[in-house]
Amino acid sequence: MFSRIRVVAGTALMLTLVTTVTAFAKGGFAFIVISGPNLQEAVRVTDSALTADFFTFANFYEDRTDAPASPGEGYEITRYYVDGKREIIFDRLHYYPEAGFVFYDGIENGESEYDGDWYSADPEIRTVFASALSIQTGSVPPLEEKQPLSSASQPAAADLQPIPILVIVVATGLAALFAFAFWQRKSSAH
Repeated sequence: MFSRIRVVAGTALMLTLVTTVTAFAKGGFAFIVISGPNLQEAVRVTDSALTADFFTFANFYEDRTDAPASPGEGYEITRYYVDGKREIIFDRLHYYPEAGFVFYDGIENGESEYDGDWYSADPEIRTVFASALSIQTGSVPPLEEKQPLSSASQPAAADLQPIPILVIVVATGLAALFAFAFWQRKSSAH
């Protein structure tokens, strides 16, 4: 009997991990919008080196630092994903390439443990960032606060499709319920 309970618990745990891995394996952002000094208008960038990962600009887990006295000129980075035909802001950060710092403003319409803190920027991103600005893959009109870009400038479908935690919890609960029902049915047949 104890081994059956372990099988049910193990199955539920495995389904939870598989569901979570599926939710996070889809990747980064559809595009970012950069605004800042020496830019007459905001620049839309789809370069995967800047959009592929949440930690592209800084490792928020390990690189927290004190606020610099004078970080210099910074760029506002707004990161987007696409849900169907809607462009949705995920988060904002400020990148200071000369000083090598990132200030993480936070998740749009949400929060995280990284919000409102300073981080050391990934030194390798500076060259990629400068290259993306020089190419200027596309321009967009200045953004109003918390407003998505118009659908006229819609990029290709994004890799990031966030799955709400509630969906993961419900799916896990259903999987555990089905596993328990299967176990009960099998044990009552004997």
